Amino acid sequence: VQLQASGGGLVEAGGSLRLSCAVFGRTVSTTSTGWFRQAPGKERERVATRRWPGGTTYYLDSVKGRFTISRDNAENTVYLQMTGLKPEDTALYYCANGLADAYTYWGQGTQVTVSS
Repeated sequence: VQLQASGGGLVEAGGSLRLSCAVFGRTVSTTSTGWFRQAPGKERERVATRRWPGGTTYYLDSVKGRFTISRDNAENTVYLQMTGLKPEDTALYYCANGLADAYTYWGQGTQVTVSS
């Protein structure tokens, strides 16, 4: 199983980025997939996930209304559209895959840096 995350970069506050996570060896439509992040000196936190089974979508309170998780079943890819970015969104973003609330497989991370 491999998860390849991409799309990070440097953006000014208020800008947008779209992260992509291509999943190989697992099917995104029948597994839980999502995004986590870790800033320097802080614990990893769950940003946006879509649970399977159940279909529940979770968003971290601080990103609600700004971030949107989606997937393309044909491409077996999960996306995180981020708008209204803030300096506090700066972190290494990881995509992850698993079942229910257990995320077993992790990508390598993509850096998002938001300048003020």
